[in-house]
Amino acid sequence: MSLNKKNTVSKEYKDSIRVVNMSSYQVPTIKEVHNKEWVAFGDNNDYFDNLIDRYLDSPTNGRCINGIVDMIYGRGLESTNSDLFPEDYVRMKKLLRPREIKRLVNDYKLLGQGVMQLTYNKAKTKILKVSHFPMETLRAEKATKGVIKAYYYHPSWKDCKNSDNPKRIPTFGNGSKSQVNELYVFKPYRSGFYYYSTVDYQACLQYTELEAEVSNYHLSNIENGLQPSLFINFNNGIPNAETQHSIESKINQKFSGSSNSGKAIIAFNESAETKADIEAIHLPDAHAQYQFLSDEAREKIMLGHGIVSPILLGIKDNTGFGNNAEELRTASVLMDNVIVRPFQDGIIYGLTEILEFNKIYQDLYFTTLQPIEFTELDNVSTKIRKEEETGEKLSAEDNKDFSEEEGDDMINQLEALGEVLSDDWEVIHSEIYQDENESVKMAEIKYSDKASSEDDGVYKIRYAYMPERKSPNSRDFCKRMEILTGRKVVFRKEDINMMSFRGVNKELGHKGRNYSLLKYKGGKNCHHYWELRVYKKKDGKQVDSSNAYGKGLKEPKNPSEMGERMIDRADRGAYRSTLNKIRKTLGIWKHYS
Repeated sequence: MSLNKKNTVSKEYKDSIRVVNMSSYQVPTIKEVHNKEWVAFGDNNDYFDNLIDRYLDSPTNGRCINGIVDMIYGRGLESTNSDLFPEDYVRMKKLLRPREIKRLVNDYKLLGQGVMQLTYNKAKTKILKVSHFPMETLRAEKATKGVIKAYYYHPSWKDCKNSDNPKRIPTFGNGSKSQVNELYVFKPYRSGFYYYSTVDYQACLQYTELEAEVSNYHLSNIENGLQPSLFINFNNGIPNAETQHSIESKINQKFSGSSNSGKAIIAFNESAETKADIEAIHLPDAHAQYQFLSDEAREKIMLGHGIVSPILLGIKDNTGFGNNAEELRTASVLMDNVIVRPFQDGIIYGLTEILEFNKIYQDLYFTTLQPIEFTELDNVSTKIRKEEETGEKLSAEDNKDFSEEEGDDMINQLEALGEVLSDDWEVIHSEIYQDENESVKMAEIKYSDKASSEDDGVYKIRYAYMPERKSPNSRDFCKRMEILTGRKVVFRKEDINMMSFRGVNKELGHKGRNYSLLKYKGGKNCHHYWELRVYKKKDGKQVDSSNAYGKGLKEPKNPSEMGERMIDRADRGAYRSTLNKIRKTLGIWKHYS
């Protein structure tokens, strides 16, 4: 009899007592399923969904991700050489639209990787469109010889049924001629992971869940009103499960919710012996315990994201960063270099590869949100490096003059383009060459390693910047070219054209534009010219230039301005439109083509 009663009680308790299993932290699994072409990510193929949930549920995690995304993207993409390649710059801006890039940056941070869909023309020789593709909707195809050749698309993988047929989309360079859509996957390297990349804040994900649960706990207390610190005993027997649930429902309905706080509980009993007992369960320092958990979760989440100072994200704390400008500056610089730049580099590498497919060559960077006064520039010497370091597009005013350090950098660049011929080569002829030729077409410039189209197997044609005046009144470009001449540095015609193409000395060009150094040297009123030199490998035989040209060396065709000093010209090398305005003003108008 007592045994049966014990069994009955045990059964009733089984219905009324609930056990909550606390989740533990686990590394996401990557599984190849034998009957599927794609690779699952996460225990239930839901790793990306879990990341999105942690982003939405945890306020600190959400703020960290949003703040870092904003830092990475800044004010959008720019290029240090946009003025050198203006047409490429325009094409880049049309192809890489800001909205799509911002979405890519968001996925790259939030999900650990991002994807852009490339749409080609019919001949598949040009990318027509680059658009963001949601990473959470993709699963990698099983690798073929170590290469992931495609990804499979499904709008919701957690709802994917066996009868569903996810769409296969090839990766960049792995699609057939007829497949005009491909995916470019931006995926940073993570040790131990091949198909996918975990997020950089992987180690703090359990704390994001903890923060979410603490929030849910406090919300539940407010919504329920009747806190779990009360234990109610009914002393008139154990009702069946249905009656238990009915009583529980009525109590919750009558006393739960913040609007029901402060209400009196009125009970009617047959006798004092059968009254309901309400016992308080005291949790000593409960508030302090949950405050500790909340603070600990917040600290670990920011640590996982590499947040140097919370105030960088608009979060006030008690570290002193809010009141110390120098500490805030240090934190901002550290955050930018250690956290933000690596993200930017990974994205820029991929975007550059996409642009190069269309033969667009731009030196990309993200315009920073960081105040320029926070940027360390003590060791930055060149304008391009300054633009890269500050993340700020320099104005024309900033580009007018250059320092000694920049001048030295110019020498290094010019010297790298030129060459000092070995003692095996001797000059057999030199002249100021002045044959007329068509103007230089910058778009046709081709650079090759120290071999010129004007050379043959025996002879070399090079050009020297002359004369070595060493005048204190010479402009910086000319002074440095004279230094190189003194070092016996000579240039191919291709080298000089490359200088022009790169905008060397463009500060003295019309409106700061590139110009032909072949024709105009140091610019208006320049006293220099290019000296043509014919070199021959030493073999003990005396050979003059006529014999050289007679044996196959082609006589160069150069613009007449190469051998002219701009100072000796009637226009002194002035830009035509400017010169014509002057002539018109003086009443001696004559059009020069």
